[in-house]
Amino acid sequence: MTKAEIQQLRALKDKRTRDEERVFIAEGDKLVDEILASEFVVRKVYTTDERRSGVNIKHITKQEMERISQLTTPTTTLAVVEQPAYKLSTSHLRGKLTLALDGVQNPGNMGTIVRLADWFGVEDIICSRECADCYNPKVVQATMGAILRVRIHYVDDLAKMLGEAKDIGLGIYGTLLDGKNIYNDDSLTQEGIIVMGNEGRGVSAECRNKLTHKLLIPPYPADSPTSESLNVAMATGIILSEFRRRG
Repeated sequence: MTKAEIQQLRALKDKRTRDEERVFIAEGDKLVDEILASEFVVRKVYTTDERRSGVNIKHITKQEMERISQLTTPTTTLAVVEQPAYKLSTSHLRGKLTLALDGVQNPGNMGTIVRLADWFGVEDIICSRECADCYNPKVVQATMGAILRVRIHYVDDLAKMLGEAKDIGLGIYGTLLDGKNIYNDDSLTQEGIIVMGNEGRGVSAECRNKLTHKLLIPPYPADSPTSESLNVAMATGIILSEFRRRG
């Protein structure tokens, strides 16, 4: 590999560079194989595995892989993948369950939520600009391939988008401390938008004003001292599970 090529790949650790190039890095044999079998466009595959072959595959040394890998422990295969261009229309959200993330900033939480969405059949996640970049290497790895099946959209004004969805009759659900016990709430359906808030602040005031249903995941027992809150990814799994159980 040339020095310039190594520098170019290492520069993709930076979000600005990824956005300018419209690509992201995926690492690991299983993930790269999934991408190659998908509709995603792969620009180049770098590998230390001599058994791999193909037009866009380049064999490199273990030392070179260590230099370009974005993981603590490099794998044998790394791919440069084009970011997909998804279109978002509020009307297309009718008849299905959608997630909205309001400032979820931890890459691990972001990746886990994408994986949960994939497991529970949620096709779209709508994110505020404050959310972690879904093409951050840590997010991509944490999704375990789910990023190939879940469409992730970033919007400039999440509250405005929620308001538009509300205007066409979609339910907007959010978890708040003053919400109704999710297990006793009859409003849960298989259509609507579930809003998950920032790890520290929760759902913003702007998005809170757009909610049609306020939900609470109750502690057990209800009157005992517990942790202040649940991890946002864990809460997302509980909520999606209950929504799907009602279906």
